[in-house]
Amino acid sequence: MENDRTEKLRLIKDEVLALKSSPLYEERVASDVFPVIGEGDHYTSIMFIGEAPGKNEARTGRPFCGAAGKVLDKLLASAGIERKSVYITNIVKDRPPGNRDPLPEEIECYAPFLDRQIEIIQPEVIATLGRFSMDYIMRKFFLDQEIETISRMHGKEYDAKAPYGSVKILPLYHPAVAIYDRSKFGELEEDFKKLSKYIKEGK
Repeated sequence: MENDRTEKLRLIKDEVLALKSSPLYEERVASDVFPVIGEGDHYTSIMFIGEAPGKNEARTGRPFCGAAGKVLDKLLASAGIERKSVYITNIVKDRPPGNRDPLPEEIECYAPFLDRQIEIIQPEVIATLGRFSMDYIMRKFFLDQEIETISRMHGKEYDAKAPYGSVKILPLYHPAVAIYDRSKFGELEEDFKKLSKYIKEGK
């Protein structure tokens, strides 16, 4: 069915909205904000996975719509990739207070939803944004022995097997690093260019 993936992703959204067992649920309700599930092409070959929503993201329910999102948009454009042609999500679907790093129990709570998103979308390449998503995805695909610091791993492609077939893992710096260190933008641009070959023609 053409909309089968859309329906399955909508179910994930409904489940996250009702996830009272989440350690971040009360914070979401008290702050009157939204979980951020993900957005983009449900049939894409490229899936981006960040860490957790920030203030702007929680306010709108959209991933990467703040300052880091503007950097991400520039990086996608530099690689000739339309934002609407990829899928963008995070491991943690609710905003940690004060934009702090996600805690292990928060990653554990939300990771099953991410696992289902990957199975539904079936990307050819998973581009991780930041060290938390890099660490989770590398371990998920049994690449623990390859894990080093992100400064050593960024821009390298790793072969992995998913239930639906082969997948490439491409660790990337989080776009926010270019806000604090502008010299990193060039490195990010070079890394993003490696995604160009995964763009599907006619999409």
